Amino acid sequence: MAQRKNPKTHSKKEAKSTPVESKNGKRTEGGGGGGGGGGGDAGGGGGPKYSMFTWFVVLALLGVWSSVAVVYFDIVDYDSVIGKLTAYDTDGDGDFDVEDAKVLLGLKQAERPNVGESPEESTVLETSEHVSQSTNQQAAEPQGAGPAEDTPPETPTEETASESDSPSARDDEVSGSQDVESEIQAAVPLPPLVENDFVPDDPRGDSGHPYEDEADIIDTTGVLVEESPPQESEVESGKYLTSSQVTQEAEPVGEAENQSEPPVEPEPQSETASVPEAEGTTEKQAEEKLKEKAKKKKPKLLNKFDKTIKSEIDAAEKLRKKGKLEEALKAFETLVQQYPQSPRARYGRAQAEDDLAEKLRSNDMLQKAINSYREAAELPDVTSDLLRAALKRRAERQQFLGRMRGCLATLEKLVQIFPEDVSLKNDLGVAHLLLGDNKGAKKVYEEVLAADPGNGFAKVHYGFILKSENKIAESIPYLKEGLESGEPGTDDGRFYFHLGDALQRVGDDSAYHWYELGHKRGHFASVWQRSLYNVDGLKAQPWWTPKETGYSDLVKTLERNWKTIRDEALAVIDQNTGLFVPEEENLREKGEWGQYTLWQQGRKAGNACQAVPKTCSLLERYPEATGCKRGQIKFSVMQPGTHVWPHTGPTNCRLRMHLGLVIPKQGCRIRCTNQTREWEEGKVLIFDDSFEHEVWQDADSYRLIFIVDVWHPELTSYQRQTLSSI
Repeated sequence: MAQRKNPKTHSKKEAKSTPVESKNGKRTEGGGGGGGGGGGDAGGGGGPKYSMFTWFVVLALLGVWSSVAVVYFDIVDYDSVIGKLTAYDTDGDGDFDVEDAKVLLGLKQAERPNVGESPEESTVLETSEHVSQSTNQQAAEPQGAGPAEDTPPETPTEETASESDSPSARDDEVSGSQDVESEIQAAVPLPPLVENDFVPDDPRGDSGHPYEDEADIIDTTGVLVEESPPQESEVESGKYLTSSQVTQEAEPVGEAENQSEPPVEPEPQSETASVPEAEGTTEKQAEEKLKEKAKKKKPKLLNKFDKTIKSEIDAAEKLRKKGKLEEALKAFETLVQQYPQSPRARYGRAQAEDDLAEKLRSNDMLQKAINSYREAAELPDVTSDLLRAALKRRAERQQFLGRMRGCLATLEKLVQIFPEDVSLKNDLGVAHLLLGDNKGAKKVYEEVLAADPGNGFAKVHYGFILKSENKIAESIPYLKEGLESGEPGTDDGRFYFHLGDALQRVGDDSAYHWYELGHKRGHFASVWQRSLYNVDGLKAQPWWTPKETGYSDLVKTLERNWKTIRDEALAVIDQNTGLFVPEEENLREKGEWGQYTLWQQGRKAGNACQAVPKTCSLLERYPEATGCKRGQIKFSVMQPGTHVWPHTGPTNCRLRMHLGLVIPKQGCRIRCTNQTREWEEGKVLIFDDSFEHEVWQDADSYRLIFIVDVWHPELTSYQRQTLSSI
């Protein structure tokens, strides 16, 4: 009987078929076809065998998903890793590569390109409102935006006023006699112009002590003025004054604080160093390299103790950098409670409060930051870099709140600790100027120039002070050389203005070269129109007709009642009671020029209207005049032999009307740009005093006119309400 074949054995033999080529070119045993329903003849019972390609794809997918997981769940702190590798970056290309390894092994000499500061270096101690920088690039105000000159430099007394009281306090100080048509020619430069993100406190409320506890003397609500509606035009960077919005201070994170500086090999000296000229060049290059090296030096903000809690500080700082300010503040407050002697923890808390003050627009929070900066600076074992950073930022924040005496005291402390730091002395000089202390500022800048004769910042400010003392010829070289230096803080419209003005007064026509340069730099609307506090887009022409202004009714009222207005003015003059106050803004070359002010900055000047009630009654019907916060209404009397220097008003937001009251037949004239006109009794002249104008009084008797400033007709009602006073 024939042996019966076992089906299972038969199947196994059949399964051992010859190898076949797979799709990827690999030879495989049997079929791998179990993927379908029954697997066919070849797939009977053994299960699939995967190719190398399949395993490669699987591993690749696993790698991709692992990478995604690492990044998504923040498993690895890449900033820390990169920061550590950067310490070995010898060629300055931002990474650690083969070339860096060769240098570390001694196979290659380190070569660092001559580049600027790294991002971490360039952001060290960066601030939004440097006291000495951008004190003026043209104050062009976006339409609908309040301008920045809300905080004029006033001499403070004691720090008693709260932030909520300051606006009204300044409003009450409207002078009834001082003409501010040449605000930009004042002896003291205005502080960096600010927008109304915070409400500056009245500088007169300043305390003389730098470290007073100020937390309870400001509005504890922390509420500031409401945000204005979207502005119609934006301020272009580099062209206009910087905003006072508090920008977050970019301090280097903890990873960068402990990095060692990569060694920099000295460059070989030139073979011609023995030649005197080449020797001098080499010395200059060496000095420049030393300066660059000093700039590149990274700040050391961690003391020995802070290094032991570096990871905790870094974690809190990381939250601040990511904009999680509330969480960052809580983290730093926890660190301060746990480690009360940690300067870096208190400094971090101050920075978080500073940033949060911007976010909340809260003066109360900003005051807390000011106090925290003080606390950080007063701790023992604070590093010199952190001490400098904390006090410098404190001074800037104090200035922003209008606490100029506190700011001055903080800067004096800084200069005492860092006597070799010229930039701090320059800041101190500006603080003196903002307090109206020109003598103190002059002394500071003389010390700076004695130590650093080429310091351009000190030169322009020293020249500015000399000009305010009417030392016209002496001021010119300082202003000129300072502007030519191009140093930060010198490209300022007021310096161009005062240099040109000084040159005009000594008869030097090169004044218009500087006016043209100021125009090209964006400080002036044109060579003729040199006002500094402007609204963009307003019609600009030197002379206007009543119809063009849209104020024909006001003009008719003035001309119809000119005799009534004249008689009241003459009665005031006849009283001889000193109501006409001499012009005190250094606009006259010679002669006598008196003024009697009725309205100034949109408000009545004291009891002035009591002497001229009919005149005031006529004007009260015209809010375009009485409500013009950037102008005045006043009588002006000029005696024979008077010459008023060429000058410009401070803003393009107003037009000026002159009503002739007592006009000699010959000898009185006014020039605006290149057109000269004469007054007539009972007639109104209208011009834009932001353009250059000049006056001669060569008659044999006095000239009396009535000046009425009105809003520029193209300003909207919202702008008229929100623009600040000048």
